[in-house]
Amino acid sequence: MYAVIKSGGKQYRVEPGDVIRVEKIDGNIGESVVFKDVLLLSNGGQLRVGRPYLEGVEVRGTILAQERGKKIIVFKFRRRKRYRKKRGHRQYLTAIRIEEIKEGGYGA
Repeated sequence: MYAVIKSGGKQYRVEPGDVIRVEKIDGNIGESVVFKDVLLLSNGGQLRVGRPYLEGVEVRGTILAQERGKKIIVFKFRRRKRYRKKRGHRQYLTAIRIEEIKEGGYGA
């Protein structure tokens, strides 16, 4: 069984037991998180696709860590204009362990 969820403008394929890193979600380590924006659910050979989301389906997880991602360098350059700008960025991330995919009725 797996599902495709939406979080932070991105989509993630998750199964129970997976650890995913999503854009920062407020909460402390050990707290529970519920994703209700489920786009697709596969249970065995049965596939359900939402329009745009599935009703009655939610994915539950537990926050493992609040961390920052790898540093990326943003370098802007215009040739022959003496223009250079160098900046760094580290995204705030939340590590989440997927505990269960809870399936309700057949809506949508």
